[in-house]
Amino acid sequence: MASIGTDNGGRKRILFVADDGSRKTVRLGKVSMKQAESWKLKIEDLIGGVAGGRVIHADTETWLAEDVNDTMHARLAAVGLVKPRTEVRAGLGAFMDAYLADKPGMKEHTRLNWIQLRQWLVKHFGETCDMRTIGNNEAENWRAFMVGKGLGENTMRRHIGRARQLFKSAIRRGLVRGVNPFEGMAATVRADKGRQFFVKREDVAKVIDACPDNQWKLMVALSRFGGLRCPSETLALRWGDVDFEKSRIRVPSPKTEHHEGKESRIIPLFPELRKPLVDVYTEAPEGTEWVITRYREKYSNLRTQFGRIIRKAGLKVWQKPWHNMRATRQTELAEKYPIHVVCEWIGNSRAVAQEHYLQLTDAHFTQAIAEPDESAAQNPAQYPPVHNRSVPHGVPLVGAGAIKNDGEDTYDATKYPRQDSNL
Repeated sequence: MASIGTDNGGRKRILFVADDGSRKTVRLGKVSMKQAESWKLKIEDLIGGVAGGRVIHADTETWLAEDVNDTMHARLAAVGLVKPRTEVRAGLGAFMDAYLADKPGMKEHTRLNWIQLRQWLVKHFGETCDMRTIGNNEAENWRAFMVGKGLGENTMRRHIGRARQLFKSAIRRGLVRGVNPFEGMAATVRADKGRQFFVKREDVAKVIDACPDNQWKLMVALSRFGGLRCPSETLALRWGDVDFEKSRIRVPSPKTEHHEGKESRIIPLFPELRKPLVDVYTEAPEGTEWVITRYREKYSNLRTQFGRIIRKAGLKVWQKPWHNMRATRQTELAEKYPIHVVCEWIGNSRAVAQEHYLQLTDAHFTQAIAEPDESAAQNPAQYPPVHNRSVPHGVPLVGAGAIKNDGEDTYDATKYPRQDSNL
């Protein structure tokens, strides 16, 4: 990817071809060949980060932050491998603005999450805060600040995870030196089992009947019986993705498309989906591309509208309405198919399914109580009745030596004396 050149007087330079096809040069000055080789490896890592959009190695981040002086950093910036240090030292708010500006392809919902993070960081640290002054103690104080403002645990964890990502970028650009102040803080979202809800088939039938049109009925069916994420996957579905002949549906997944091989998945055209799909297909004008053509406006709040439909059906709106329908479907399918198959259909991992999707339902208890233990039924003699006994251990309650007294088992004390050696 890069090569070492030598000028007159022994000066070294690193040459490489940029992503746009132009030749770039980073002049190192009078350095040894060993030093030039080290620079070449680091520059190749930076090239991969710029061209491939991947995160550079940790040792390169440390080298960039601690070992590269301002002169050499400016030379790297001049060829587009890093951001100029003068640009990123404008303060926390300005740095976040520059960070978001560098990501034009960021999805709208993700951008809103980052804007919320900016608000919470600026509320506590200030718009012009020098990011180099934020250490571990300051990061913990920011978390305590969010607790005091009433933020939920998972919301704070998401903010901390994004703040960690932000500071990782600042380290890479040479603004922050040393350890990421958010590195040791909990950022993994935990499942809230209290918000899980199993959406029964009879209830979703009432909801579908209450829907205002066939497209709404299909959106509900796709979520409850297809396990699609709504609105992202539902609105991304095209008629070209639906194969009625082979009973397959290709589900585009905007949420996971940045992972290699996860841009879409194939699910069966479950029987519960065929009629709603046919109904909408029959109504669609010739040449229609999208399966759902209505409710695509940027500010359509499907969550609020869905709540109204649920209430119209005579039901109480359950928590996380769309997610719990998807989780209900995964729970149902896990009763019939291997978990690796179900996860492929739903589009998540086993760990995520176990933590956030699979539910313990009343039906599991009912089934466990109703089904007899076949092994116990086949070997009743192995399970003698429990007696009301107050006799030494080892003395028979039935058979030789036992004495019947008013229907209760007792024992012959002369034949089986007590051996209370521990008393």
